[in-house]
Amino acid sequence: MPSTNKATLIGLIAVLLWSAIVGLIRSVSVHLGPTGGAAMMYSVASVFLLLSVGWVRLGEFPRRYLAWGSILFVSYEVCLALSIGHANSARQAIEVGMVNYLWPALTVLAAILFNRQRANWLIVPGFALSVLGICWVLGGEQGVDVAGMLANVRDNPLSYGLALGGALIWAAYCTVTARMAGGKNGVTLFFILVSLTLWTKYLLEGGGPMDFSVEAIVYLLLAAGAMGFGYGAWNVGILHGNVTVLAGASYFIPVLSAALSTLLLRAPLPLSFWQGAAMVCAGAILCWLATRAQAAG
Repeated sequence: MPSTNKATLIGLIAVLLWSAIVGLIRSVSVHLGPTGGAAMMYSVASVFLLLSVGWVRLGEFPRRYLAWGSILFVSYEVCLALSIGHANSARQAIEVGMVNYLWPALTVLAAILFNRQRANWLIVPGFALSVLGICWVLGGEQGVDVAGMLANVRDNPLSYGLALGGALIWAAYCTVTARMAGGKNGVTLFFILVSLTLWTKYLLEGGGPMDFSVEAIVYLLLAAGAMGFGYGAWNVGILHGNVTVLAGASYFIPVLSAALSTLLLRAPLPLSFWQGAAMVCAGAILCWLATRAQAAG
């Protein structure tokens, strides 16, 4: 199998692992707290990455990638973990995770704006449909309901704001990585920086109780494995594989994530949520097709 195909296959594994992250992060935060649980997850994930991906000497990284990659990756991971950890309920955690899944469409948009990726007119309805899907999810059982959507956001502006900010930041990270990485994989370093950032926040907040039950440890190991190995696989994919194929596959994460989160968190979702999730996927696929069709032409 050609090396590009192998790297693409490794990147596809990340899609499966990431689909479980929302439910696992929420499960860990219930036992260990939003900040403490996130700090533990990234610490354990860093160990997994050191054992699997290994370490790359700092001198081997392009300096621009080292600086911008670190800032963007750490910012995104903190936004993701805390947005889910601070959710007021299991269902809200799933909704917050769905807001974060605007990133595939945003990544394509960023590639068009900053990496000169060519695209056709499908990018407009694709992006609009993704945004409409998020509004449909946040509107509750009524679908697109502005009053209901605003009420949901007002209930927990921190979580929803962090999720949206994270989606924007991750799109920027993917764009920066493609342009500046020079083939280097900095995910191990980035995870260590995330864990240090979260532990600093945890200590500044005065710590907090952690319930290290058997269930908590199992969820911790599963979450750390999904996060560490998922991002390790994704970085291999976007650095050496077919980015367009990976972006296309990633568009199915919202539905897969919602399904796994429903099972893990025992939080049944209304039909309107699944309709909104399908819109997010469909919109992202249209964005992908917009770039694919243009490339083929």
